[in-house]
Amino acid sequence: MPGASKSAPLANPHYQQIGGEPVVRQLVDRFYALMDQLPQAAVVRAMHPADLTPAKQRLFMFLSGWLGGPPLYAEAFGHPRLRHAHAGFAIDAAARDAWMACMNQALQELVPDEVLRQQLGAAFFKTADFLCNQ
Repeated sequence: MPGASKSAPLANPHYQQIGGEPVVRQLVDRFYALMDQLPQAAVVRAMHPADLTPAKQRLFMFLSGWLGGPPLYAEAFGHPRLRHAHAGFAIDAAARDAWMACMNQALQELVPDEVLRQQLGAAFFKTADFLCNQ
């Protein structure tokens, strides 16, 4: 039925709980700023091009749907196929932990709700760990 999904409860309410689009954008911006600032993130930063603009947009689009908001990435590119998309990078526990250091600090700064922050941190870790290929 057209429009039914708009009023149906979200299976993953994190998008609204985190603050919707503005906070997801802030999270992505802060995450990538930290990737440039934290010495331990150098290994992950080296996997990205100098211009982070496309990566920021794709991460924002992915997180929008992953958090339970509009499925922007899937609408634009289809299923994310995360392992396939990251297969060209050597992702080991150190790279995973460096990525998580950036995300955890961004969450700490932008998500005041401790329970939500812990839920998101655990979900991000599960996904980051899934991408390890070394």
